[in-house]
Amino acid sequence: MPDEGKYCTICGGAAPAGPGIRTVMVDGKATGIDRFDEILEEVLALGLAREDEIRDALLTRVKAFNYVPTKKTDAYAEALMAEYRAAAARSR
Repeated sequence: MPDEGKYCTICGGAAPAGPGIRTVMVDGKATGIDRFDEILEEVLALGLAREDEIRDALLTRVKAFNYVPTKKTDAYAEALMAEYRAAAARSR
């Protein structure tokens, strides 16, 4: 049987460790987000100015590769925006 990858035993999503997966604190819990560094670079390159546009761009891209529970969307958005702000500050 081929290796199908490592998945979280709780939610079934990508395990919070491995190549391309970055751990982000979402609602006080360490959460693995697949391809997050790539997503950050892509959204930073868009040069968006409005926070709502940045939030939507981040969430859309994160949801393409990761399960985001509907009830936790706002918590994910806050965590993603915090990471975005830190990355934007570093790139200045």
